[in-house]
Amino acid sequence: MSNNVKRSKKDVSLYKGVWVLAEQRDGQLLSVSQELVSEGRKLADDLAVELTAVLLGFDLKEIGKELVAYGADRIIMVENQELKHYRTGPYARVVADLIKQYKPEIVLIGATHNGRDLAPRLSARLQTGLTADCTKLEIDPQKKILLQTRPAFGGNLMATIICPEHRPQMATVRPGVMVKEEPDYKRQGNIIEVSADLSKKDIMSVNKKEAQIIKMDSQLSREDLFTKITDIVKAASKAVNLEEAEIIIAGGRGVGSADGFEVIKELATTLGGEIGASRAVVDEGWIDKEHQVGQTGKTVHPKLYLACGISGAIQHRAGMQDSDFIIAINTDSAASIFEVCDYGIVGDLHEIVPLLNKAFQKVEVV
Repeated sequence: MSNNVKRSKKDVSLYKGVWVLAEQRDGQLLSVSQELVSEGRKLADDLAVELTAVLLGFDLKEIGKELVAYGADRIIMVENQELKHYRTGPYARVVADLIKQYKPEIVLIGATHNGRDLAPRLSARLQTGLTADCTKLEIDPQKKILLQTRPAFGGNLMATIICPEHRPQMATVRPGVMVKEEPDYKRQGNIIEVSADLSKKDIMSVNKKEAQIIKMDSQLSREDLFTKITDIVKAASKAVNLEEAEIIIAGGRGVGSADGFEVIKELATTLGGEIGASRAVVDEGWIDKEHQVGQTGKTVHPKLYLACGISGAIQHRAGMQDSDFIIAINTDSAASIFEVCDYGIVGDLHEIVPLLNKAFQKVEVV
């Protein structure tokens, strides 16, 4: 940034409340949104403020109720056919306008493909900071500001970042990092419906509970709709859902080749688990990136994580070390993976994994 550019400090006392930007796909709430609402609930309680979930799309009534069940006090729903599917322009405009109007002190966003696209644009429009890929969020008990912790320098240390002079304090969190609490469908919340009328200068919102009409400051104009979705093509291959998997069988460079993953796949099939991988084998092209676990991949916490031929670099461990139970197989007895596993087996995975597979095939899973 040029030294000639000066940003005036904001009056941070005007900002209050915790917001979560919830994501939906085809009317289904993403798991990361449930996780963020659960985490946002803790932050809001520490600050003694309201937790608000913001949801954009079309026909969102049931999703709003689900967000309340996970801990939101208030839901702001913006419904319009133009917002049914994510597009950068309209989403950035609507969310930025809402933030300017309501002035939340904290905004949390899932580090999904859409979230990674939206968050920096909001940061630029609002002239505030953004911390990406946080692994821990907490409130400073004295200063009452958000402490945003993320890996730095290739995962070799953890940095805690603060945004003391600008608002809102914004952070993205990868799916699977935060713990999703059990929903309470008896909870009550206030739902505010916002109608984004593209033909008018103002966005009008109606608070159904209080029958109050709130006039927004800005507009969603046609200049924000410079792209058009003509078709959505979904991949025909089986989706990989590592964040939700209870069992993950992961392979590293020790598998030897792309063909070496066959023994991993066979065991995963027997156990009904998903296939994970280290970055090294993804970079080699042995398996697709959607299987990658680690700092630059996915963060997982299954009940069982079986690491096969993975050395245990800190970047990989950052994505799986919170698994309930970790078993490691490696020929190198000094491999770092043995520092975080519950059980370690020193040996060749191509001999051990097939034996495990045969043994599990004889076990009746209840």
